[in-house]
Amino acid sequence: MAALSTLILLLCAAKDVMPSSPHWKPTWPSYRVPVILPQSTLNLDKPQFDAEARLEVVSPCGPACHKSSPLPTYEEVKNYLSYETLYANGSLTETEVGIYILSNGGDGSRGRSRTKRQIYGYDSRFSIFGKDFLLNYPFSTSVKLSTGCTGTLVAEKHVLTAAHCIHDGKSYVKGAQKLRVGFLKPKHKDGSKGSNITNSAMPEKMKFQWIRVKRTHVPKGWIKGNANDIGMDYDYALLELKKPHKRKFMKIGVSPPARNLPGGRIHFSGYDNDRPGNLVYRFCDVKDETYDLLYQQCDAQPGASGSGVYVRMWKRQNHKWERKIIGIFSGHQWVDMNGTPQDFNVAVRITPLKYAQICYWIKGNYLDCREG
Repeated sequence: MAALSTLILLLCAAKDVMPSSPHWKPTWPSYRVPVILPQSTLNLDKPQFDAEARLEVVSPCGPACHKSSPLPTYEEVKNYLSYETLYANGSLTETEVGIYILSNGGDGSRGRSRTKRQIYGYDSRFSIFGKDFLLNYPFSTSVKLSTGCTGTLVAEKHVLTAAHCIHDGKSYVKGAQKLRVGFLKPKHKDGSKGSNITNSAMPEKMKFQWIRVKRTHVPKGWIKGNANDIGMDYDYALLELKKPHKRKFMKIGVSPPARNLPGGRIHFSGYDNDRPGNLVYRFCDVKDETYDLLYQQCDAQPGASGSGVYVRMWKRQNHKWERKIIGIFSGHQWVDMNGTPQDFNVAVRITPLKYAQICYWIKGNYLDCREG
């Protein structure tokens, strides 16, 4: 009973502190974040790397289905947040975690085969051209994975993406052992080091510069046999690069309730397959949400999976506007809504528990992960 009470505290302790004055600005809430620490690590057999990379996840379980799911037990949550770590040499470990609340702050499947089309009415995506945009923040934080997905720079050597880009829920995908991350940069002709003279009618051609991945973390909640139908709630992974990327990155943050987002709207950029070589930006309203997922109808195609979903809000402590990643674009869902099929694109929300986990993966120190 005590463990269940603690879990309910973890799930419900995040409270927003949005002001209600006439001059209200969308402000980043303060969250009580738990501490997630490794307890034990076990060496596993090397994986086979025999799964086909899927560039989207399709699930028939919609908002009502997820909202009606029973609250997980404390032990189940610990199991979901335990994780596997894949290294560049092919070795694999499994780490069990503990969840703790400190006195000065606590916590705050495959679906039916349908069309891959994820465009709702008029296609509202924008292709981003020209190095003046592509190489500047926030678009410069979007990177391409060698498995075909998108990722987002979240630290000097770390990339956040979707778990299904690395692991299909049963096995690691082909190419995961030699995973690389691609950064767009200008392609200069004739050995030129970069001239300021460009044809304004013709966007400057870009190419990818690739950096190898040193290790990858995937939560056990994604791996089938542990999570089953709730796997989509844990469709995220963190990649550590072999060397720093030397670009500005975007911080992660705990996802506020949709009603507190500026205009109720989210943004993300990705490498959609139907526009090869282009970075594609979009924004749209959130249609529904659960504790772990955001449902929206942003136009997207396979390849955009793993994109960091972000918003821009006022950071009261620093007295400035700040963008943060509050979710990871996962995939497409066909949902039976009172007998009528309706489709959504889905993003995994960064909850206080997930924030604590991802932040610890990045920092390696829970003291730097106390504020979401």
